[in-house]
Amino acid sequence: EVTKGTFSLILFYCFISVFAVLINKVCLQVTVEAVIGGSVVLPCSSAEHHLKLQDINVHWRHNGSIIVYDVVEGKDSIAEQDQRYKNRAQTFTKVYEGGNFSLKITSLTHADAGQYICHITNSDELQIVQLVIKENEQEKPDNEGSTLYWVFIPVVLIALLIAFIICLWKKKRRMQDDD
Repeated sequence: EVTKGTFSLILFYCFISVFAVLINKVCLQVTVEAVIGGSVVLPCSSAEHHLKLQDINVHWRHNGSIIVYDVVEGKDSIAEQDQRYKNRAQTFTKVYEGGNFSLKITSLTHADAGQYICHITNSDELQIVQLVIKENEQEKPDNEGSTLYWVFIPVVLIALLIAFIICLWKKKRRMQDDD
């Protein structure tokens, strides 16, 4: 006979099992940083290595809907690729069999920033990569030196002005003492 407590325990176990399966299918979001004009590799790999290459379909999407890159039946498919990614996005076909579907994007712009989703359809794996684009440090003007310059000049001028005022004051005092 199944008691109320036993039924609750079985229900709890089922809930935990379903939750564990769902957690296993969803990966945590990864954040990748890159610079304007540079290139970046967005990681995506399958946890299941027993898939046949011809059965693998992988879809890379930017901000939910923009088609960045597709792998259909183990082969690159760029027919539907968004124009922004033409000749800028590529995968590493030689490592597909190892389950690596990482994406390389070159000539980065601010428009490339955002969320990228890698969906490996056969294993129903979904991987999210957040791409953050930063200014190229080498191309930034060196404001530190010019800021120091503009702080130094007024300090020197004020010091000279104070020295001049002290000299005038001493000269005036000496003249008064002579009288």
